[in-house]
Amino acid sequence: MPELPEVETTLRGVAPHIVGQIIDRLTVHNGSLRWPVTEGISEITKGQQIVAITRRAKYLLVELERGSMMIHLGMSGSLRLVDRKTERRKHDHIEMQLANGVCLRYHDPRRFGAWLWSDNGYPQLSHLGPEPLTDEFTGKRLFELSRKRKIAVKPFIMDNQTVVGVGNIYASEALFRGAIRPDRQAGRISLQRYELLAGHIKDVLASAIAQGGTTLRDFINGNGEPGYFQQTLMVYGRGGQPCVHCGKALKDIRLGQRSSVFCLTCQR
Repeated sequence: MPELPEVETTLRGVAPHIVGQIIDRLTVHNGSLRWPVTEGISEITKGQQIVAITRRAKYLLVELERGSMMIHLGMSGSLRLVDRKTERRKHDHIEMQLANGVCLRYHDPRRFGAWLWSDNGYPQLSHLGPEPLTDEFTGKRLFELSRKRKIAVKPFIMDNQTVVGVGNIYASEALFRGAIRPDRQAGRISLQRYELLAGHIKDVLASAIAQGGTTLRDFINGNGEPGYFQQTLMVYGRGGQPCVHCGKALKDIRLGQRSSVFCLTCQR
């Protein structure tokens, strides 16, 4: 599914083309998503100017003159900028036509994303932890939250109340760089190692954003281009292949119902 770097890449791709523009028409072809598309959203948004687009965790927030729209890409969603005359594809469920002739289309084969409107905030955002690329996210925070916790460190750092946006791919890569086994108890990791891990999480996510995210199945950015970070993945999806450091076969285990690949020699 699209993770934080893919969502950030989408934001940066579409922002220059939609911010400041007037919404001519928002058409909902299929409103049956993870949460039903807000009733009357087409009428509410018509004629409004897009003031800004921001991101919170994996949610995109399109700020309008009145209220905002919250977009979540779910498991297979993507946004694409097209000319409004471009033929609509199957699974193009929502399209927003702007006064400058650009059309922003929401494509989601699995329909597990969301497209909502509100003028007083969203409950989905109320209990989120800090953004990973801010000063609020530190190794000290990880250390303090993990005390006496028996949960494995990988699901611990993937918990959105711990820190937002550290999905399966980037958690695996950061733990490998930090030489920490994904199944190690979170409460048994030292402050020093958490400080190093926090730095690796920041570095991995920043690198992925710079390279346009990671394309594994469905993700494309707002210009229809794939990400390239997958070419530098060191453990994710490489179970049984040689470790890039020691050459031994990487171990693939199930952890929290997810595949977790790591090196038995390099990570402890």
